[in-house]
Amino acid sequence: MKCHYCPSPATVHLTDIVNGHKRETHLCQACAEKKQLLHQQELNLSAILQSVIGPHIGALTDDLARLTCPECGIKYMEFKAEGRLGCPHDYQVFHTALEPLLQRIHRATRHAGKHPRHGRRPAAWHAEVIALRHQLREAVETEHYEEAARLRDLLRQKEATDEPG
Repeated sequence: MKCHYCPSPATVHLTDIVNGHKRETHLCQACAEKKQLLHQQELNLSAILQSVIGPHIGALTDDLARLTCPECGIKYMEFKAEGRLGCPHDYQVFHTALEPLLQRIHRATRHAGKHPRHGRRPAAWHAEVIALRHQLREAVETEHYEEAARLRDLLRQKEATDEPG
């Protein structure tokens, strides 16, 4: 799309609705600046959220709304809006608000992690399996199919058990 005032491509698109009639204006960056249609303003999300939500929340949340992490600079209201913390220190800074939230979501306040279903296999077991796979590949390449079948069965048996054997 081209600018309404010059042949440059339009990068600024304005829409005005007056008395139910829609009027669109397409301008290039230079023409928009000449007409002073671009007003650069930096939005402060946390300030907006605090002014809109602040009066409607309780005293505890109002205190939390003033908290800011000294490490990453995230405010509690930013966390509430985005749902993401800024750094690991936020867990301590926002502890009073996060603990009930974690309890409600995860039914716990401490991460327990997951454990493998089977015990970890020792390095010697892994080395043996790798050696068997290498021997199997060589047997197939040299067309020793009976040896390859024996190695394949041995590999399957070894991988099916938890202990080296």
